[in-house]
Amino acid sequence: MFNVEKIREDFPVLKRKVNGCDLVYFDSGATSQKPESVIDSMSEYYRSTNANIHRGVYEMSVESTELVDKARKDVASFIGGRQEEIIFTKNTTESINLVAYSWGEKNIKKGDAIVVTKLEHHSNLVPWQELCRRKEAELRVVEIDSQGRLEESAPKKVLEENGLRVVVGGWNDLLDSKVKMVAFTGQSNVLGTVTSVDGIVKKVKKMSSEALVLVDGAQMVPHMSVNVEALGIDFLAFSGHKMCGPTGVGVLWGRRAVLDEMPPFLFGGDMIGEVQLTGATWASLPNKFEAGTPDVAGIVGLGAAVGYLKKIGMDEICNHEKDLTEYALQKMRNLEKDGVVSLYGPIAEARGGAVAFNVVGVHSHDTAQILDNYGIAVRSGQHCAAPLVESFGVRSMVRATFYLYNTKEEIDYMIRKILEVPKVFI
Repeated sequence: MFNVEKIREDFPVLKRKVNGCDLVYFDSGATSQKPESVIDSMSEYYRSTNANIHRGVYEMSVESTELVDKARKDVASFIGGRQEEIIFTKNTTESINLVAYSWGEKNIKKGDAIVVTKLEHHSNLVPWQELCRRKEAELRVVEIDSQGRLEESAPKKVLEENGLRVVVGGWNDLLDSKVKMVAFTGQSNVLGTVTSVDGIVKKVKKMSSEALVLVDGAQMVPHMSVNVEALGIDFLAFSGHKMCGPTGVGVLWGRRAVLDEMPPFLFGGDMIGEVQLTGATWASLPNKFEAGTPDVAGIVGLGAAVGYLKKIGMDEICNHEKDLTEYALQKMRNLEKDGVVSLYGPIAEARGGAVAFNVVGVHSHDTAQILDNYGIAVRSGQHCAAPLVESFGVRSMVRATFYLYNTKEEIDYMIRKILEVPKVFI
């Protein structure tokens, strides 16, 4: 039985006050809060185990190595992958860049095409822009409709600037034999739009058995059950700090057959097999992609976060967020009918726990600052997704994102305080 009040007791930060008000934290899309179990696991590591991994035969080094191995195993189980396919990075951004450089430099050539969507966070857009520019390949962008859903067909538009050719259109116009990579988000960080990963994979594989699929799972993995083998994708990138884990640790999952053919991204300690003055060989997976000392405490914390989420149940978390989102949208639509706010994004059934809006006539930053006066933490701006936000004819948006520890009472409180925002400017 999902008990949100009991869950809230696990998160010490939720007990604090902001500007004299109880904290209402609606920015988990940027970074989630951490339960005591995660905080304690990292503190305990530093208090009693702290040592470098793979380097020593003494007890503390062996213990540290075992903790990292356990976390890797737990993360692999969490997403349905294999332990050797889990590569620890700093975050989703580094994971995607790793693929763009390591796989992309080797496999993309002049005349090839890479497909992304207009829903993408800059981290899943800019690395592919730059790869296409370097390789004289074509970047193709799937258009969205007025609700922020991916289009099957759309008028084709061609943009050419600074050595980059970009073609914008619907799925039906962009998939052909020139496409070597399709990279898209599992859930929009702005609108909450949930994409049909299995449906897109089927489109891509029907078009070409050689094209690879990368999913930006930063907003997906923390909020729903994911099984990489069942989805049939080739890469999945996500961050620990958005799933109750610490900042500074992320994950790249890759299909082993693909990872084996990729050269290292970084060079140095722990990723080598043998080193001579004239050259070196590389370690086996996953070490080949983990040069240098990793964030051991962060990895330990991520392992604890995975354990915490599994104990509660990802389906239960997903259902709770759907209930909150539907409730919030209903309340926000009433405000929209009254001319108080403008709403952006799809219906509740097609989105995760995110609501994007603007108070009519008020800049998003002003709205966020006023809500902060009441202890409500929301995001404002372009959310590292400028092309997406600007496609709605605005320069910025306010975004409220929900997670397992949020409640309907908090949503009611936010709705009441949104009504206070226009009064400041009267």
